[in-house]
Order: sequence, then structure tokens, then C-alpha cells
Amino acid sequence: MVNRNLIRGLDQNRDEWEQEYDQAMGGTATEEIDWGGNLPTVNKIIDGKILRVDNEMVLVDVGYKSEGIIPRDEWEEDEEPPQPGQHVKVLIEDVEDVFGRTEEGRGMIVLSKRKAEKIQQWQGVMETVHEGDVVTGKVTRKIKGGLLVDIGVNVFLPASQVDIRRPADIGDYIDRTIQCIVLKIDDARRNIVVSRRALIETERPKRSSSF
Repeated sequence: MVNRNLIRGLDQNRDEWEQEYDQAMGGTATEEIDWGGNLPTVNKIIDGKILRVDNEMVLVDVGYKSEGIIPRDEWEEDEEPPQPGQHVKVLIEDVEDVFGRTEEGRGMIVLSKRKAEKIQQWQGVMETVHEGDVVTGKVTRKIKGGLLVDIGVNVFLPASQVDIRRPADIGDYIDRTIQCIVLKIDDARRNIVVSRRALIETERPKRSSSF
């Protein structure tokens, strides 16, 4: 059972954690996603079928009269390359004149495979993770103000929450698997702040009582 008084008593309040996260991630909040309705709409994830692939763009059929396009670089180098006939989950970002209208006078649909994957990863984590839970993840990299920890999605571990005494170089934790307490979940902005320090503080009384 997590001692929530310890969490509330930490030296940084939630507004400061949020500010640290925004600074670390570039200060951009993610848009709210509309999951309602049966027709494809902007900011909705749907199935698409790849029609054509070139060096820069992937043309996808998403059920509209117009096709959609995904930048080719949304497929990572170590990922299976896109092929015509493949099905892919995509986020509809916008409907606009990307290269001018088609011969039929239709605009193109701007899609994102990468954003669809991130949203689905977030939804999967949210089914099992709650504030106050203990989570396990691998430290992936050092960023401004703290570390990123992969628990299925990247979560933010502020430098002040790495240990009871702040390490000389938090970069030493990169590639280590650690446990943390979830301090804050912001579902609308899709960010999570965790604390290894809070977990250590919680476990110290247990260790003392065992002697």
C-alpha cells in the first residue's frame, strides 16, 4: 500500500512536475481525440489499406472518396517496409490540398501511422496503470529536467525524484530497469510523471521494521 502522504510531501508539487514535463517534451500538448461516430473524421483512428509506395509518401485507401497519404519516414529503418495491399491503423489528421486537387476535384487526406500507434500504446497502458501504482520500466534517455522511462509508453522521471539524494549524473541510470510510483496521470495531455524516490521512501519503514 502506497503512503500517499509521502507523495504529497515531496518537494515538488504537481504544477511543477507538469511544467518540467512540458519543458522536457517541448511544451506541446496533444490534441483530444474524438472516438465517437461511425464515419471517418479528423482525429480518429481507422483502418487503411496501402495502395502505393514511393520514396516520400505512402498512398492509403481509408474509405473516403479520396485517398490518404502518410510520410514514408513514419516507418522506422528496423521496421518491415510498407507494401501495397497491407492494412495499417492510421490517424486522420486533416483533409486538405496537399499537392493540389485531384482530377476529380477532391482534396487529399493527411494521415499518421506513428500517432495512431502512440495513441493505441497509451490506451493499452491506461487500462492497467493508475496513480499510486508501482510500475517497472527501462530508462531510455536523459532529457532536460529528468529521465524518460519506458513502461509501454515513455513516462517522465524528474531529476529530483530519481533518488532520495540527487545523483551527480542521472545519466548513469540509462539502460537500467527501475521501479517507480506513478505520481500523476494526465489523460488529456497523455503524460505520466513517476517517482523512484517516493517508492524508496515508502519501502524504508518496511526495511526498518524487519530488523
